Amino acid sequence: MKRVLFSLFIFVTALGAARADEGMWLPALISQRIGDMQAKGFKLSAEDIYSVNQASLKDAVVLFGGGCTGEIVSDEGLLLTNHHCGYSFIQRHSSVEHDYLKDGFWAMDRSQELPNRGLTVSFLQRMEDVTGAVLKGYSPSMTEKQRDSVIRVNSGEIVRAAMEEGKGLRASVEALYYGNQYFLFVYKIYRDVRLVGAPPSSIGKFGGDTDNWMWPRHTGDFSIFRIYAGKDNEPADYSEDNVPYKPKRFFKISRKGVKEGDFTFVYGCPGSTKEYVMSEEVKYVAEVSDPQKIDLRTKRLDIQKKYMNASQAVRIQYSSKNASVSNAWKKWQGEEKGIKKMKTVASKQEFESRFNKWAEGTEYEGLVDKLGALYAERNPYFRASEYYSETVRAVEILNFASGVVATLERGASAAANAESFFKDYYQPIDEEIFVAMMEAFDQKMEDRFKPEYFKEKLASYGSVKAWKDDLFKNTVFTDKAKVSALTKADLESVYKDPAYELQKAFATWFAQDISPVVNEANAKIRLANRDYMRAQMAFEPDKAFYPDANLTLRVAYGHVAGYHPADGMYYAPVSTLKGIIEKDNPDIFDYNIPQVLRDIYAEGGHDDQPVCFIATNHTSGGNSGSPVINADGNLIGINFDRVWEGTMSDIAFDPEVCRNISLDIRYLLFVVDKIGHASYLFKEMDFAD
Repeated sequence: MKRVLFSLFIFVTALGAARADEGMWLPALISQRIGDMQAKGFKLSAEDIYSVNQASLKDAVVLFGGGCTGEIVSDEGLLLTNHHCGYSFIQRHSSVEHDYLKDGFWAMDRSQELPNRGLTVSFLQRMEDVTGAVLKGYSPSMTEKQRDSVIRVNSGEIVRAAMEEGKGLRASVEALYYGNQYFLFVYKIYRDVRLVGAPPSSIGKFGGDTDNWMWPRHTGDFSIFRIYAGKDNEPADYSEDNVPYKPKRFFKISRKGVKEGDFTFVYGCPGSTKEYVMSEEVKYVAEVSDPQKIDLRTKRLDIQKKYMNASQAVRIQYSSKNASVSNAWKKWQGEEKGIKKMKTVASKQEFESRFNKWAEGTEYEGLVDKLGALYAERNPYFRASEYYSETVRAVEILNFASGVVATLERGASAAANAESFFKDYYQPIDEEIFVAMMEAFDQKMEDRFKPEYFKEKLASYGSVKAWKDDLFKNTVFTDKAKVSALTKADLESVYKDPAYELQKAFATWFAQDISPVVNEANAKIRLANRDYMRAQMAFEPDKAFYPDANLTLRVAYGHVAGYHPADGMYYAPVSTLKGIIEKDNPDIFDYNIPQVLRDIYAEGGHDDQPVCFIATNHTSGGNSGSPVINADGNLIGINFDRVWEGTMSDIAFDPEVCRNISLDIRYLLFVVDKIGHASYLFKEMDFAD
């Protein structure tokens, strides 16, 4: 007879100690970590970090847009985030005549601040454990489908009630620990956010793809915005009558600087981590997923850069697109390398071996083998899914065709689609990417995962290049005027357009043959992972388990520290302006700094001007733009990256090499003053020293 373990854990209790500075902790539960934080030098209380009864540091942190973090630094709504977080909005305001990407942008007064359609910032009002309410009415005898129905209905009621509490609120119920716990997050959304300042890309993106994810880093990765509100300080659509937002709390700025060993605290919204998955998931990432995506994106980036280097107009058009493609491309390279260097797969397998022995005779016996079988079932189809996403869906004209058809089917005009698309579209790039991606799909994808439409078309044309020539010649979607003139009455002919026909054929294949298998397998994996998460906590009762990241507000704390990337090498934790001058190269766009910066340096006295620093904080995508705070709770930097050797921290945190990279706040102040001549902004900031 199997012994059955008590399966209901109190997940809000973080037992034991976390390894080194690993962890992304829920602010509402930070009282469980505050003792450790204070022992490491932090001088504030848990109530200072998170409170629903009084203003706290959480009220100075925002989710910026849909995937970054920002911080408030004045009582007039002034907001700091990364340059790469604001990049697409800077790009939208740019043209050949006003190249704000190349030259930077600085509003010299409020009237010059630029509005940004579609940009929002979200303030967390509160987070609350609602596990009991979410699972109300559930019983273990129910099927998983019935459980999901109970959760969906209960969560909907909880969200509706929360959103009725005030103006401009958004609420969501998020599953933590693979559905063993549920938290309600309530946000207030502000919709009028204006661009105040941004350095030239030669500062804000200094080093480009070459330096991305690397240390030492010398990038002035910041941009400045301002939040506006109605006269009642509540969220409002853009209006000239709106006024600067008055925050409950904003960060004081420290100019003391940092040194090795200093306490650091990152408050932000990490996007996604998978710390507790089994070895088969990690093996797939390192041996299949990352290598194939790196290869495909290398092809795309090479094509884009060839044309961007030849034309300023194309460079402006594709700067944001190129940055989006290259960011994950570089990260995956470091992740693949880090997983192999850490021997993460072997480490997971060793853990699973010990777990299996412990699980004998319990309800968890055979769980690891079950998970392994599910991954074996899913992975071939998941590979096809990823390959489709990285190849066919990378062709711009196909996505555009789909969007236009959806617009026409709603009875709306396609003119707005055309205006937005063609502003940043260069057909020769798309044509070359079509050839490269479709050839890769043909060569690398198993025959059983190729749509019949694809095989028939390729056979009829004889080559992807011939297919490309015919498609781009005959599609309506390369002609802005023709697309703008389309109406719902044209749908029958548009359905037969070669670009839409191709897109539709692949989308149908994916929806019918690939997605159902992947979704069904993932549902089974999620269910098994819920048990596996609970089992791991029972197996290691003295370990502190933090929930995986899901773009909700978290606390990560650590200290300033250099590291040894390889034998005989040591990286110091701070970079300086001297390093920028050493990298300066007028012949390379990413290293061609503004002449004014060369002139300032030539004047002398700036060798030690700090630029960036690294620390041991556990961060992920979404933490871009997060405030980095010292032991006194004052702003010392803006998080923007991780070191290349540590990008596997989304799966496994290695305290020896996992480092987050932050812009030193003193370099931001230096650039605002010396490059932007916008030191008037300092008058509304509060300096702690």
